[in-house]
Amino acid sequence: MIRMPDVITKKKNGKKLTNEEIDFVVHGYVAGEIPDYQMSAFMMAVCFCGMNKAEVSHLTKAMAASGDQVDLRSIPGFKADKHSTGGVGDKTTLIVAPLVASLGVKVAKMSGRGLGHTGGTIDKLESIPGFSTALTTDRFMEQVRQIGIAIAGQTGNLVPADKKMYALRDVTSTVDSIPLIASSIMSKKLAAGSNGIVLDVKCGSGAFMKDKKDAKELARVMVDIGKAAGRKVSALVTDMDVPLGYAVGNSLEVLEAIETLSGRGPADLRKLCLELAAHMLALAGKGSVDACRKLATTALDDGTALTTFGKLIAAQGGDPSAVSDTKKLIVAKYSHELISDVSGYVSRMDTEQVGIAASLLGAGRMTKEDVIDLGAGLVLRKKTGDRVEKGETLAVLYASEEGERMAAALEGLRKAYHFSEKAPKKRDLIIDSVQ
Repeated sequence: MIRMPDVITKKKNGKKLTNEEIDFVVHGYVAGEIPDYQMSAFMMAVCFCGMNKAEVSHLTKAMAASGDQVDLRSIPGFKADKHSTGGVGDKTTLIVAPLVASLGVKVAKMSGRGLGHTGGTIDKLESIPGFSTALTTDRFMEQVRQIGIAIAGQTGNLVPADKKMYALRDVTSTVDSIPLIASSIMSKKLAAGSNGIVLDVKCGSGAFMKDKKDAKELARVMVDIGKAAGRKVSALVTDMDVPLGYAVGNSLEVLEAIETLSGRGPADLRKLCLELAAHMLALAGKGSVDACRKLATTALDDGTALTTFGKLIAAQGGDPSAVSDTKKLIVAKYSHELISDVSGYVSRMDTEQVGIAASLLGAGRMTKEDVIDLGAGLVLRKKTGDRVEKGETLAVLYASEEGERMAAALEGLRKAYHFSEKAPKKRDLIIDSVQ
């Protein structure tokens, strides 16, 4: 007979758990048979002693099997998915998903909402008038069959083990464990049913993983989990010491995504989207990464991807004319410019602080219950490496009301900028890839 105190002791002593013991923990906790205090002790033991490759793989599978799983096998063709570990200004799904779908690879994606300083894809899409992310499973599947793409919120019973475990990790200081992070992310990806998954592991001041070594290790662990489950998986480790693009905030990011889908957009955002799309297409057998990058570039520049984005909006109840008439997207009423009081180069940015400033304006949530202002946020005019003259605008902030929130956001954003007399060394946007 397996007992929870024995499992905790075994892991606390650094020993390998059996598949049966891992199943006992996951299933027992979801069923309410294992109390929070025992699960907290177990996860703290994992934090200190870790898990080996086989343990993490089975933990992920057990979590994925704890609730509903999406079966995409009835949909013909290769189904691809992507996941970002979260950052500031990261609107890549809005661009990459329709870009990949426009080239004949099915994209059946379930996304989440933002929390804290990182934005969520679902919130961004819901800033498009009429867009609904609450799709039934049948409608989700049929839409992927018909137009090759659907992006929806996660179903209520998708990986309930992760919902319970994550809530507990958040209040017991066990969030920063690579085995627990990897199993949390990959259990949802496996349950979502796609054949191939590309992971964008963010690294830097605006990311959860601050250290390159840890980010690379997380990427490696997640790729191994996916392959062990029979999926095609690759990962990119990408820089989040600088916000991605210039817009931070839901509607503002949709505007920037449309610019990028129109063949324009910021160079860093465009580059990363093309790289992620190339890897997704390569997993789907469309050719080498280099060949797929060329395919993606053409689809981005000739309007094919933008047309698919319009189809996605229309299929999910949104107003597709917002793609051409972007004035239909809400932008908050009040704006304020952040003016530089020095001359020099932006030597570095506290990217997390940039995200917090946007949240203060109403663009993000501090708790899951918070209601966000879809039109609030900020648009950067200067980023790391840019030359700035005293009196120039560093950023424009948008909010639905003036007062304390705007003042606090301005103060916080000013602190996010650091200056030097010399230009800083150019940063690599893509730090590494893991296959």
